[in-house]
Amino acid sequence: MTGALFSVAGRVACVTGASSGLGRRAALVLARAGARVVGVARRRAALDAWRAEAAGETGTETAAVVGDVADMDGLGDLAEAIAAPFGPPDIVVHAAGLNTREAADAVTRAGWEATLAVNLSAPFFLSQALVPEMQARGWGRIVNFASLQSFRAFPGGIAYGASKGGVAQMTRAMAEAWSAHGITVNALGPGFFPTELTAAVFDDPDRAARNAAATCIGRNGRAEDLDGPLLFLCSDASAYVTGQVLMVDGGFTAR
Repeated sequence: MTGALFSVAGRVACVTGASSGLGRRAALVLARAGARVVGVARRRAALDAWRAEAAGETGTETAAVVGDVADMDGLGDLAEAIAAPFGPPDIVVHAAGLNTREAADAVTRAGWEATLAVNLSAPFFLSQALVPEMQARGWGRIVNFASLQSFRAFPGGIAYGASKGGVAQMTRAMAEAWSAHGITVNALGPGFFPTELTAAVFDDPDRAARNAAATCIGRNGRAEDLDGPLLFLCSDASAYVTGQVLMVDGGFTAR
């Protein structure tokens, strides 16, 4: 019974940002759990590497779609490409992210707009394009990626923080709009995990150690720490959970 509750076997999942970091991890975890995963990113070679790793570990089919989620005019075509390999997705994980790390006095309009396009606009409008099929089936799971900066202000993070604060509220609003149709919408809020996006943090050992000490658990995140929370939000186990931000941060925001 417990295994079935957390199962995603046979589901079709789409993961944006699947070429690297936590998006790549999410795509691997869902494939390992039996979902047919469509990975979306701009880099073909990196997507091919993810698919090769998934093929080596699982017998589950995967597919790759090369596309830019920030291209608002192309999201309709992107949604069609996502549905082409296995049919419309049951699960959508929005893991693509951008952090320009511009100080407030140096924020450019281009950097601001690019950040909000990837982190905030793309998850909504791509979901909007994919939701009708979920509504027709009466089942769907949408998982956004929030952040520590959804709730805390960090230096050089005003554009990123604004986008991730928006993700938290957008998650609640998406849940209000679509959950009556069997579609739950939640967000994961990772703490400090080593990825391409956080390389500047982990390249500084003292800074990484300070971050670890600021958590309740006393360490920074490891990729596998996200696996259980992700499967929970993508499965029937979270059927009565919607509009929530689940912080996977070792207790950083609890202090």
